[in-house]
Amino acid sequence: MNKALEKVREEILALIPPTLFFLITLSLVSLIRWLMLEGGGVPLSSPLDIALGALVLGKSVLLADLLPLINRFPDKPLMYNVTWKTAIYVLVSAGIHYLERLYDCWKLSPGFEAANHKLLTEMVWRHFWGIQIFLTILIFNYCLWHELVRVIGEQKVRAMFFGGRPDAPA
Repeated sequence: MNKALEKVREEILALIPPTLFFLITLSLVSLIRWLMLEGGGVPLSSPLDIALGALVLGKSVLLADLLPLINRFPDKPLMYNVTWKTAIYVLVSAGIHYLERLYDCWKLSPGFEAANHKLLTEMVWRHFWGIQIFLTILIFNYCLWHELVRVIGEQKVRAMFFGGRPDAPA
């Protein structure tokens, strides 16, 4: 039982950084989207929706990091893995972003095809790409810090930011 509890604790601790990152990111994206479309009838996302999305994305990133496809360049300079992971995560985020908008249209349309056509013709593409650029910058920063912590070590990074000994247990 002790090993099982330790494994659960380890999983929860590993889930905290990406979940916090996505909680902040999704909150910012929701706020920016609401500010850009204020008056357009777009409601601000609920904190529960944002928190659930952050949990799902946080766990997804942890699972993706286990795949050899994601960590293709572990022994090369950090820029390789950072760029590769950023590209993959940005493509996935663009797909999710589009599907979110499609879902909103689908609720008001008679079918999937009609919703997709409506979305393609009525979407404000400047807003879509503006949010994608913002997400790209945030995702790049996440991947950069994730790789730096992986190489430098969690204790050293924690000591650099918060003080203390780099060899002290977490």
